[in-house]
Amino acid sequence: MIQLERVSKRYPNGREALTHVSFFVDRGEMVFVTGRSGAGKSTLLKLIALLERPTRGTMTVNGRNTGTLKVRHIPAFRRQIGVVFQDHKLLADRPVFDNVALPLVVAGAPLKEIDKRVRAALDQVGLLGKERMVPVELSVGEQQRVGIARAVAGKPALIVADEPTGNLDPELAVEVMRLFKRFSDVGVTVLVATHDQHIVREFGSREIVLESGEVRGGDPDPLPSLVASR
Repeated sequence: MIQLERVSKRYPNGREALTHVSFFVDRGEMVFVTGRSGAGKSTLLKLIALLERPTRGTMTVNGRNTGTLKVRHIPAFRRQIGVVFQDHKLLADRPVFDNVALPLVVAGAPLKEIDKRVRAALDQVGLLGKERMVPVELSVGEQQRVGIARAVAGKPALIVADEPTGNLDPELAVEVMRLFKRFSDVGVTVLVATHDQHIVREFGSREIVLESGEVRGGDPDPLPSLVASR
């Protein structure tokens, strides 16, 4: 599903956020990307979601070499990926339904299909019945679940989540992570960036550790049996 071969990212100011990163994530696998603040976790997720382009190296996501992807094909590529942010990025003045429906509306989905998918996504995260509420009326945990519902409404093959439990207490953090595990169990690939070692230990999924933009342990051959592991 995801394969990186010696991928590096250097920003215009000269900062090298990632250096020769190689690893493989199988379809349906749930993997944690860990490391201290500034280790390159967010940059890595942005590259996978094609919000940024790598400076060097080869990256394949869901069978597509992102380096050869033409600009006009990027929107379709991104529709295969659900992105979950730490700060939710919800539209404060729009109800839950509209927030979850937004990517489907942008993609031009029929109204009947939007209604069906939004309600199914809200049901999956336990928020069906709250679709007319606005974000300020929800708890922080519920707001994060709205963000997850928005990410999965388009039935993506891959979910990338950047510190999705960073603003939650431990109990809510586990609850949110259980949602990701549930999606992984039905074949969705899930990549979660986190610094919360309690969460990593709780779920026991494979861990890719970044240190100063590099995978800890060097530059392994990007094959499933040789990837960086816990």
